[in-house]
Amino acid sequence: MTSSAPWPAVAIVGVGMIGGSIGKALLARRLAGRVVGVGRSAESLGVARTTGCITDASLEIDAVADADVVIVAAGVKAIPDLLDAVDAVIRPGTLVTDAGSTKATIVSGWERRRRSRRGRFVGSHPIAGSHRRGPGSADAELFEGRTTVVTPSTATPAEDAEAVGELWASLGSTVFMMPPRVHDRILAGTSHAPHLIAAALAAATPPESRTFTAGGWRDTTRIAAGDPELWADILLDNAPAVAAAMGRFAAVAEKLLLAIEAGDRRRLVSLLKRAKDHRDAVGS
Repeated sequence: MTSSAPWPAVAIVGVGMIGGSIGKALLARRLAGRVVGVGRSAESLGVARTTGCITDASLEIDAVADADVVIVAAGVKAIPDLLDAVDAVIRPGTLVTDAGSTKATIVSGWERRRRSRRGRFVGSHPIAGSHRRGPGSADAELFEGRTTVVTPSTATPAEDAEAVGELWASLGSTVFMMPPRVHDRILAGTSHAPHLIAAALAAATPPESRTFTAGGWRDTTRIAAGDPELWADILLDNAPAVAAAMGRFAAVAEKLLLAIEAGDRRRLVSLLKRAKDHRDAVGS
């Protein structure tokens, strides 16, 4: 790796599947001279290093002190405290972002102390990943062709938001900018409520029926295999928006059930066609 990399040193706090993929992508694209991974487990950090996610590893948050960019890729519940810890040791003016699945709580927590902050923080959320965990599942191409949402606050300087957007674009993402609460409302319908629905379907399927599950059931419930602790934090942090999204789902499910109970084939086909049109509009 040469010193001509755009960022001589990048620190990633939380080197799981997402953090590991960020590190792999930075190194594969020669965007960082060094990638320092900070975590709680020496074993996990060892895997991250041997699989090419990071070049350096540390169990201490002080390891981010000399980084040009710091990315916090931990669970949403841990991110606010980690951002405080990062901000206490970085150089003034260091660019900081996160990869949390919810944004309003994280951004507002930073903004409450904006005047005393050393770092230039802008929230972000790469809409990529899977139910798999750990740096062993990291993929350098994870963000290629995927969407990342950057969520500046009203007080965020435009150049800081643009810098974070450029970071994700350099990893292959298509970047959208929106306020944190707008992000949370949209993701409640496209990510958080779908996880609940998948979990409900998986939980409602009797054990004796598992032998007879096929592609449809497996595709629909795949995300229910995600980490329950992590997902509980996401769902609770975005509870009002998730509840609203689940209400919309329940209303459509009720219409489908009523059509079936009434034997109303025309109504049922109409509802199914509307759903098909919505799904087809997204593509494969």
